[in-house]
Amino acid sequence: MSNSKDCSGGKLHVAMFPWLAFGHMLPHLELSKLMAQKGHKVSFISTPRNIDRLLPRLPENLSSAINFVRLPLPRGKDSKLPEDCEATTDVPFELLPYLNIAFDGLKAPVTEFLESSKPDWILQDVAAYWLPPISRRLGIKTGFFSAFSGATLGTLLKPPGFEEYRTSPADFTKPPKWVPFESRVAYKLFECRHIVKGFMEETTEGSVPDVHRAAGVLDGCDVIAVRSCYEYEAEWLGLLQDLYRKPVIPVGVLPPKLEEKYEDTDTWLAIKAWLDSRKTKSVVHVSFGSEAKPSQTELNEIALGLELSGLPFFWVLKTRRGPWDTEPLELPEGFEERTKERGMVWRGWVELLRTLSHDSIGLVFSHSGVGTPIEAIRFAKPMVMLAFVYDQGLNARVIEEKKIGYMIPRDEKEGFFTKESVAKSLKLVMEDEEGKVYRENVKEMKGVFGDMDRQDQYVDSFVDYLVANR
Repeated sequence: MSNSKDCSGGKLHVAMFPWLAFGHMLPHLELSKLMAQKGHKVSFISTPRNIDRLLPRLPENLSSAINFVRLPLPRGKDSKLPEDCEATTDVPFELLPYLNIAFDGLKAPVTEFLESSKPDWILQDVAAYWLPPISRRLGIKTGFFSAFSGATLGTLLKPPGFEEYRTSPADFTKPPKWVPFESRVAYKLFECRHIVKGFMEETTEGSVPDVHRAAGVLDGCDVIAVRSCYEYEAEWLGLLQDLYRKPVIPVGVLPPKLEEKYEDTDTWLAIKAWLDSRKTKSVVHVSFGSEAKPSQTELNEIALGLELSGLPFFWVLKTRRGPWDTEPLELPEGFEERTKERGMVWRGWVELLRTLSHDSIGLVFSHSGVGTPIEAIRFAKPMVMLAFVYDQGLNARVIEEKKIGYMIPRDEKEGFFTKESVAKSLKLVMEDEEGKVYRENVKEMKGVFGDMDRQDQYVDSFVDYLVANR
């Protein structure tokens, strides 16, 4: 395997500047750790509370290798952000535009840091549309590091040279005109209602629509880095390079390493004891991430579907998105008592990687954010999916195309689903002959996502590019 710091003739100083969402900050942190391990200097820029929440994920041997740059999140006098809200998971959806406005207030302190530290590269996220002109003026190369998949970038964003013809949610239910190959990657109608309002149009005075943010970053960056690999979406990565006419480099899927996780706490030992008592590949792992919150009706159907399936399950249940959420979800009356012999509902924090990797887990039932599928595939666990927000529907279509996961059938317009469809979907992928294709295909893909040497080579190649083009 190549070693960038040895073959490049020098070390880099790379600044990382992710958007204020954990689905973005965590991939930036994983890439930061890998670059630091290769001997390069990394400065990770974020807000104090977010950094405090990321630090427990940093191994002791890297505690001094990454320079965390703490920039207080500016709050104007008209800001409606609650106190201590510094990430999307802290903020109600209707207040997210105010988080965008506060994030834009970081322009001056980020500029000051870049002027004083002069990194070779800054790897930024999709939100800071104002950053490329600043870094160009300072002679600093700019990379857009995408936490989104190549398919999401190729589907959701209008590339240069094309007119945006999609003006209604229904327009997003078909693959866009600039995709030259056959694909099913598109939104369902119920998934894309938020696309026009908020993503393409200004909803709050002073807030810049996401589509304009993305366009500014993609137009101004020197290279596009994607958390992906050629074995998973070669067509999409090639299309992005054709559309944007600049280097598009996959950095691999950045799977976190088990050996970097935590000690055997009482929490883990209790969970492990329960998982150890179950048969191999018999348990459904249920989790819907930190951003998505099903409605109470949806939660009822999920719970009753699990009950109807008869399958053992381990459910990491999050009933509120944050302390501001005054409408916590509740399980159907009597559900836990009726299922206590075969199910565990866990309401606290868990080490997701350790639970997913346990031999008793045979299926992952989740939203289809980027992180959980990567970890599920790494451990050869097929998926059953419910998409709720953002790019989850697009991620799910890619997973469906590769037949390593199955989406629960839903009403196209409203997104309704039933306990019967939940139970049938779980049993199909876990047990039925029809679902064998999912169980077999995910084993093959594990050979890519679980090959740490192969994934590390992607990072090496990317860092070599940064060194050669600083």
